[in-house]
Amino acid sequence: MSTPPPSLRMVEVPGAEALWLLEGSALGRLVRDLTVIRPGRHTWGYGRLVARTPAQAAAVPATVTYHVDEVRPATATGWTVTVAGRVGVITDPDEVAHCQRTLAGRRHGPHDTLLRLHPETATGFRLAHAEA
Repeated sequence: MSTPPPSLRMVEVPGAEALWLLEGSALGRLVRDLTVIRPGRHTWGYGRLVARTPAQAAAVPATVTYHVDEVRPATATGWTVTVAGRVGVITDPDEVAHCQRTLAGRRHGPHDTLLRLHPETATGFRLAHAEA
């Protein structure tokens, strides 16, 4: 006889906890609109998110959404966080060099863009087992 799967629920987390979860992660997705989603590597500090993503700098709008999650399939638990806000392309050569060292990883050729996102909204959910 097999054990039935546990009941699952999504629990909303406050904005501060959502940012804490984001800070502990390194990979996410830049969402420019509903049809353009790009992978990204990011770091959090000083109230802003710095992301490195394969996007054409000229095509980055004034505001974007960035999504991060960590889901554990074996236990069906984890979390998901979405932040949105104003964004700017990082162009200062010294800051670009620092960010490229900090956000090591694949180079994206001519579209290796560094962005600074100032979150205006932060939402998140934990995926948890329902209490018995």
